[in-house]
Amino acid sequence: MDERMSSGARSRRPAPLPARGVLAARVLLAVAAFVVALLLTTACDAPGGTATDGRAPAPAPPAPSPYGVVFLGPGDCSSRGPVIREVFCRSEKAAATVLARHLGTPSSGPPCPDATDFVLHVSETGTGARSRLTTGYACMRNLEPPHPGDPGQGGGPLTVVGDCVTASRAGEVTETACADAAGRAPRYRVESAVRRRAQCPDDTDLFVSLRGEKPVGCARRSTGW
Repeated sequence: MDERMSSGARSRRPAPLPARGVLAARVLLAVAAFVVALLLTTACDAPGGTATDGRAPAPAPPAPSPYGVVFLGPGDCSSRGPVIREVFCRSEKAAATVLARHLGTPSSGPPCPDATDFVLHVSETGTGARSRLTTGYACMRNLEPPHPGDPGQGGGPLTVVGDCVTASRAGEVTETACADAAGRAPRYRVESAVRRRAQCPDDTDLFVSLRGEKPVGCARRSTGW
């Protein structure tokens, strides 16, 4: 057979080639699809990976600690009992609040406020210690009466103006409640505090050692308060 076609036979036309711009666009789309698929595969296969929707709101910051940075810092509250714990001040377990917090010991450190009912010796140790203020003392006041640190109540760690004391032959004094009629006599009431003994009134019967800027208490003998 003659492989040549006759002039009357219909010849086959070759398929038209795509335009150059269309071909380039298809190539770019194919590359983009491959990159997206590769990224999704990597994200799914990554160990411990997480996906975050960028349209979602940012996660809220962690809630602040319920307590201060310092264990039993000023304004914090404590429980009452053999083991003192820091608790929310609105908790039913809250018994006292911190008026001041100092390093060292009460005898060598700054004095507690006059309203202090009792002093806690604090020692924070271990991996959970939250600050360098690990050893010291906290000046505490009861959230509810009684307040032994108030003047004349016969308690508290400090002797302040308005307190009553009894004196011994050894030159020591013991604080007692001014309203305690059964207390040991003689009793003396601290009427004022001064810097030096010479500044006490002439009718002073007893000098009492206090703490603070005015370390001398001027006391008069009680005839029954």
